[in-house]
Amino acid sequence: MRITRRHVATAGALVLAAASLPASSHAESADEAAVKKAVDDLNKAMIAADKAKLEALVADQLSYGHSGGRIETKAMFVDVFVSKKSVYKSVIITEPTVAVSGNNAIARHVFAVEFESDGKPGSAKVGVMQVWTKDGGAWKLLARQAFRLPS
Repeated sequence: MRITRRHVATAGALVLAAASLPASSHAESADEAAVKKAVDDLNKAMIAADKAKLEALVADQLSYGHSGGRIETKAMFVDVFVSKKSVYKSVIITEPTVAVSGNNAIARHVFAVEFESDGKPGSAKVGVMQVWTKDGGAWKLLARQAFRLPS
């Protein structure tokens, strides 16, 4: 095949077009997928007030921080749902990211919730950072901190 100016121009245009495309993201690892599933399972367990699932998904050393500054232990966190002090009606997660480092992972997302607290309806939308740890092959929530989103 004879190479002409048209071939060179076409090849150059393709190189420029490819360079302007966003870099492709890495393929999701099995651990990243497992942490995303654990986050989803935790939200479902909170809505269902499922004590067994909540306890299975949360590490014994849990430090659960609310955007208002209140900190809960594992027992306090589980009791809020099981006692029906707070009843979650719906949870919507947006902007999820997961970064895994060995047996630890950091999950971030925006957390929007519709709830009832002491019989009064409410809603909240906060940023959340969670630290998950792999324990016996299962991902467990070790720490969580919610924060107010910028206006």
